[in-house]
Amino acid sequence: MNKFVELLPAQAAHYGDREELRYRDYRSQEWTSMSWNALRVAADQAACSFAELGVEVQGRVCVFSQNCPEIFVTHFGAFGNRAIPVPIYATSSKDEAAYIINDAGATILMVGDQRQYEIARDLLAECATLRYVVVFDPTVTIEPNGRVFTWEQFLELGNRTLLRNQATVDQRRRESVDTDLMYLIYTSGTTGQPKGVMLTHSNFVAAMDNHGRRIAVDDENDISLSFLPFSHIFELGWSMFCLTRGVRVAINLNPKEIQRAVKEVSPTCMCSVPRFWEKVYAAVKDNLAAAKPVVRLLVKRAISVGRTRNLKYRRAGKKVPFLIEKQYEYFENKVFRKLRAAIGIEKGRFFPTAGAMLSDNITEFLHAVGVNIVIGYGLSETNASVSFFDTVDWELGSVGTPIPDVQVRIGERNEILVKGPTVMKGYYHRPEETAEVLDADGWFHTGDCGEITPHGSLILTERIKDLYKTSNGKYIAPQMLETLLGQDKYIEQVAIIGDGRNYVSALIVPDFNELRAYADKRHISYDGLDELVNDPEVRRMIEDRINDYQKNLASYEQVKRFVLLPRPFTMETGELTNTLKIRRAVINKRYAKLIDAMYAADYRKKKDNQ
Repeated sequence: MNKFVELLPAQAAHYGDREELRYRDYRSQEWTSMSWNALRVAADQAACSFAELGVEVQGRVCVFSQNCPEIFVTHFGAFGNRAIPVPIYATSSKDEAAYIINDAGATILMVGDQRQYEIARDLLAECATLRYVVVFDPTVTIEPNGRVFTWEQFLELGNRTLLRNQATVDQRRRESVDTDLMYLIYTSGTTGQPKGVMLTHSNFVAAMDNHGRRIAVDDENDISLSFLPFSHIFELGWSMFCLTRGVRVAINLNPKEIQRAVKEVSPTCMCSVPRFWEKVYAAVKDNLAAAKPVVRLLVKRAISVGRTRNLKYRRAGKKVPFLIEKQYEYFENKVFRKLRAAIGIEKGRFFPTAGAMLSDNITEFLHAVGVNIVIGYGLSETNASVSFFDTVDWELGSVGTPIPDVQVRIGERNEILVKGPTVMKGYYHRPEETAEVLDADGWFHTGDCGEITPHGSLILTERIKDLYKTSNGKYIAPQMLETLLGQDKYIEQVAIIGDGRNYVSALIVPDFNELRAYADKRHISYDGLDELVNDPEVRRMIEDRINDYQKNLASYEQVKRFVLLPRPFTMETGELTNTLKIRRAVINKRYAKLIDAMYAADYRKKKDNQ
């Protein structure tokens, strides 16, 4: 029997009625809890329900929902049948959901809210393999249908059929092996259709063991807040690690409420994307700029001491000099603790961060004030982590050192290659695409460029497919520029343009709340966002800030022209993936006229000067 089939019985026997999951009640919106015992009972009921509904060994169950405790019950209920959960992003369109259901051949679809149910209702008639829909949220209005169950009805089905199905479930559990597929995780598809990444139970067992050799958690006091989607391998893998270590998991249902949830839960650990910390950093800078001079001096001195103590000594594993330690203790009480409390992470110990690049100055600042940001790198195909910061000797600008038992080397065109027990089995029903990325020696070709420092840290440079070559023959790394400019409080999204062009330009989506505040303060009148983003004073302000950020870049790397867009890039328009990565081909096509106009303007300027 494999470890994840044994996990809930073992943890329930150890922890009993102790809280494991914390979540908001659908109706009252008050935080409530689920114990280890309750989680095990619900998962056993779900397992019998799946068996009754005809889920077969290694059958597929799709989960199309926002984060909620029912997802874990579904996953472990599926494991009890040796079945495979298939996550679908909560924001996916009907076509995207249909593609995954059809490609996976799923027979059951679990959904969360009203929108997802209405999509599922249509898919019941359109997807050949789909037989049943189960709805998590009890407030969803459901049309009577023998193929649609509420969550309560679904669990009750398991109770009613316990005598008939328990023997089947028990046998499947006994026969489960670590080589069974545990998940199909569909890639976000920045180019082409998503592919189902096949991850086995042995992949996850290795990942949990490898992380446990580097991460020390406290099962009595730690609590992790989950707000990234469970459909993403980063949050899914981290939350599974918490469950294997007995760490409580608080689940945030609505991503828009994350700031409120952080303050209410006060997590000791939480995985996130860099954009979260960029917003935190911008808010701190803003508040500091508005503070009295004496406060600014105090905080500046505090950060200087924090940087010396945490980055010069603690990071190197060295003893902190007595005087510096005493100063740090003073600023910890007077400045840092209050700052962290304002964010909601006063008790924070460990904050894994991945998915994009985070600038060095923000990383330095966060560590200086006592926020232990742990930068890492991974992919769905590697079962999340390839590398992340170790406790000591981590290097700024890197994504840490490879985790235990995972090998990393640099191949042709500086491509990062990965080998180890966490690497996927392949792409579902796609042998040719699998062969393109998994070579005969077992090395996975990531498609990312990088280098390894003498210390052994991995540095990311760019996606191979994203590298731009200007008409002058210079290579540009757009993600580096996007990360650099994305620090600014007035900039929400950036798409760098320049492939085959004679200089770099950018499409910029402002932070509209900040931009409106700026306009109000400067008494700039405007009629709608279209007029605001084209205001000359606004454009000059943004241009000055861009130039300040890129003043240390080579001339050919610098953004020479930009357009401020009056609306954001979204998943609904296809400009972003479900993991909020830019789909460059879509953006280049959709904004082709604006892009061409930036370069045409330069051409006209040259003509006028001749």
